[in-house]
Amino acid sequence: MDIETVLKWTDRLVFAKTQKHLDSLQEAILKGTWQHQTHAEIAEEYHCSDHHVRKKASELWQLLSDLLGEEIRKSNVRSILEKAAFSHTYFNWGDDSIQIGDIHFCKKNSHYSKVAKKPSTTAKPEQTHDLTEAPATGDLYNRTAELTLLKQWILEENSRIVAVTGLPGIGKTALARQLVEEIQDERDRLLWRNHRQFPNLKSLKTNLVQFLSPHRRTASIADKLRSQRTLIVLDDLQQTFSSGEQVGTYRPDFQNYGQFLQEIAESSHNSCLLLLSREKPKEIDNPHCRALQLGGIKDGAREILASRGLTNQKRWKQLIHLYGGNPSWLKIIAATIEELFNGSVEQFLSCPTVFLGDLEPILLASYRRLSESEKIAIAHLATQPAPVEIVRKPPDFPLSHSAYWKAVQSLTRRFLVEKVTAEGVSKFVVGAAIAQFVKEQNP
Repeated sequence: MDIETVLKWTDRLVFAKTQKHLDSLQEAILKGTWQHQTHAEIAEEYHCSDHHVRKKASELWQLLSDLLGEEIRKSNVRSILEKAAFSHTYFNWGDDSIQIGDIHFCKKNSHYSKVAKKPSTTAKPEQTHDLTEAPATGDLYNRTAELTLLKQWILEENSRIVAVTGLPGIGKTALARQLVEEIQDERDRLLWRNHRQFPNLKSLKTNLVQFLSPHRRTASIADKLRSQRTLIVLDDLQQTFSSGEQVGTYRPDFQNYGQFLQEIAESSHNSCLLLLSREKPKEIDNPHCRALQLGGIKDGAREILASRGLTNQKRWKQLIHLYGGNPSWLKIIAATIEELFNGSVEQFLSCPTVFLGDLEPILLASYRRLSESEKIAIAHLATQPAPVEIVRKPPDFPLSHSAYWKAVQSLTRRFLVEKVTAEGVSKFVVGAAIAQFVKEQNP
């Protein structure tokens, strides 16, 4: 029996239980195992890690074991599936049950009943959702307005690319995860991937094509986005950018990524690419694209402090301001206050400088990505007592006007420097926690 026949039968079997078809990696594992490939060989062809393939394979074997009632391993999956697919020659959708050969699921007393529906010629396109790499849903802390705006851009305005940007820990991934939960029924296809797992643009594209068109690998990404309403979430976009360069400079292995985004933005389709990034890509300045910069939280920040049992509520506003209302940063600092001062914010704020503690490695990772001109510019801005106009540079400043302005622009796209406007004049300021870190790097 050929692998394609077995794949189709296995896909229908899995769908009966999960209401989800085999994803592209599950198919690749089955095909590779059929051809006696190792996990490493499958991983190389799929452009992902050996560990990831092993994990997915183990989950697949367990799922099939549960369905077929016998232990399935890599060594015996071919023989068992061949035998099962051959003997189970029909797939009958009855009014009261689902039957696959001699496997019988009763709709009235089984949790499988929810997926037993007769096919309809007027039904919507089949939904294929792959959220295996999506994180668990987390706390949002009152991001209702942001959620509403994202839904408007994606569902009503059909924006082709949407970027959610902001500092690490600000809540980009949590917001996207909740968005997916609320709009997944509106998408025919839904995929979540992280840039960290792809060594280059080619491997990312291959993975997307395998998901969008598992049986037609020659189909273009644009064609598939046009034929089905798809939402693709790509987390950690900043991993495609080079360290030590100004923001938006792609790594050599991703040097055509800007062109890839431009093609998706300019192709006519009703799908959306949702990008999550600590750094804003330049290609988002396009009429078919939208960008949402996440700022700090307010009421939700007080909720975090209250959940830790912190005292001295009158000082909470100052504490929230020092750490920019960043929910992740506030959780880290709240844990420190609880550990060192029994929850006393008053005692914690008696420190003459902004305490960083466990925030240091997070800020160091961002600082190491800066170009030399950015480090010079932020070192200057971090020492200023008030927001700075950049029209005039300081005396004996080591950067030219042009280099200074480019550096500040790049820093704002990394969200390490904030622009404030007063009476029509733009000025630039560094947040308290970031400023303290930069000062410690430049004593």
